Amino acid sequence: QVQLVEFGGGSVQAGDSLTLSCTASTTPGRALIGYSLGWFRQGPGRERDFVASVTVTGGHTDYANSVKGRFTISRERANNTVYLHMTDLEPGDTAVYYCAAGRFQSLSYLEHREELGSWGQGTQVTVSS
Repeated sequence: QVQLVEFGGGSVQAGDSLTLSCTASTTPGRALIGYSLGWFRQGPGRERDFVASVTVTGGHTDYANSVKGRFTISRERANNTVYLHMTDLEPGDTAVYYCAAGRFQSLSYLEHREELGSWGQGTQVTVSS
């Protein structure tokens, strides 16, 4: 099991930028080989949706169409940290953002099988117009 802690949520204005970070920890001596780290979000009255993910080893990224070109995901292997840099934020980006980990090339698979992933507690992002 992987433990995840998110940082960086807050309230911003439309058009602003915001960066979220998430640090993953696991059993001492185990590395996150074969894992991806990523982000999901759940807006008011919505299901939890995939946002982006990155493979820990190779850095392969995947994005939801709704955030392509505005959000960038990256990771630091040395400290098992994943970042989500969000630009040109819109009110529709308002949601609780969850960090996730799983043994898949893309974490979009977890939209259908949440029980196969590890999840953080979530951090609120609010975008005002």
